Amino acid sequence: MSDVRDVIIIGGGPAGYTAALYTARANLRPLVIEGFNWGGQLMITSDVENYPGYADGVLGPAMMQDFRRQAERFGAEFVTDDVTRVDLSKRPFRVYVGNDEHLAETVIVATGATARQLGLESERVLQGRGVSYCATCDAFFYRDKVVVVAGGGDSALEEASFITKFASKVYLVHRRDEFRASPIMVDRARTNEKIELVLNSVVEEVLGVEENKVTGVRLRNVATGETSELAADGFFVAIGHDPTTALFVDQLDHDENGYLVTRGKSTETNIPGVFAAGDVQDHVYRQAVTAAGSGCAAALDAERFLAAERHKAVAATTPRS
Repeated sequence: MSDVRDVIIIGGGPAGYTAALYTARANLRPLVIEGFNWGGQLMITSDVENYPGYADGVLGPAMMQDFRRQAERFGAEFVTDDVTRVDLSKRPFRVYVGNDEHLAETVIVATGATARQLGLESERVLQGRGVSYCATCDAFFYRDKVVVVAGGGDSALEEASFITKFASKVYLVHRRDEFRASPIMVDRARTNEKIELVLNSVVEEVLGVEENKVTGVRLRNVATGETSELAADGFFVAIGHDPTTALFVDQLDHDENGYLVTRGKSTETNIPGVFAAGDVQDHVYRQAVTAAGSGCAAALDAERFLAAERHKAVAATTPRS
């Protein structure tokens, strides 16, 4: 049997790295299996101006490097590879990277969530250059500018309404003539003078690749097949997120959308000693600062769990007078 760690952290984003920092400072010898695509969604984010402490803003990848370096400074160890299997049926828990087995008394799941994309090559090229997946993060950059939002659910209408606080015009593109969103959200969008609905249409291409910034979108009307172009300064994709939970859904409680369920205000899952932090269990806020906060909470929960287990072990071996 290999060395049993106090804690293994699965995932390398704001939640995972913050959990690593706190557990390292608590001398819990954390092993962070951060994944090939470490850094999470911030790796495709350009300017981050709403994270406390970065008064002049920071590039998303640079901020994640800062997080990682700080955790490493206090002794966190990293495996830059993807977890392929977990066995949470008993302690020590088993976490596998290929054929390599890692054992731990506690596990913190911080694998995050992924914004759904349209799958366009032009969308990929212009990520961070006018293509965004988070209005709360990036709407500020489009003050008095024109923006296109793609989507038809509550999140899309919420994002479009939020962006109107800054943009001069928001085109909301939806592939159908009816919305999946709740009626109240649809009514708010229809009555917002800054929002123009573009129905029965899909985005076929994001324009501006040669200019290295979004200049507009090419649309196709699904009813007529006709194409047209909309000039715009930014393009927000709001078609939902998928939690990265495929490895865990057979063992950990989750909601109908796959997000892990935690108990009350804690980060505890249904398995004692297993905790979940960040976007993997948060489908409401999805911010770097809230992910970092829950990573801190998970580290503290893990530390307290280990302390309680050790106290019980000592009590069990102490002779009664």
